[in-house]
Amino acid sequence: MAKVTTKKTEAPVKKKAKTKTTLNIVKVSESILDKLKTLNLEPSLQSDIVWCLGSYGHDKNPVGLLEKSAQALALFKAELAKKTKGITAKFISDLESALAAK
Repeated sequence: MAKVTTKKTEAPVKKKAKTKTTLNIVKVSESILDKLKTLNLEPSLQSDIVWCLGSYGHDKNPVGLLEKSAQALALFKAELAKKTKGITAKFISDLESALAAK
């Protein structure tokens, strides 16, 4: 009697989650940059975020984006306390949840 062997196939390992979170930080950083430009706040932070976005495009290391996003979050919280038009509590909570996911 001949032996019948069955080939077991393993499910492929998914690595989509990391890509999604890094793409999320890019979107968050771009929205932060848009908000800073719209309100004409912190030109130095704007240029730092632009530089970090370019750097991320080359080396895929989101550390700079995370750091500058945290700085922008602190700035937006201060502007919310001043009741600056265009900065809402929802915008800040969305930023906090996006940064907490990292």
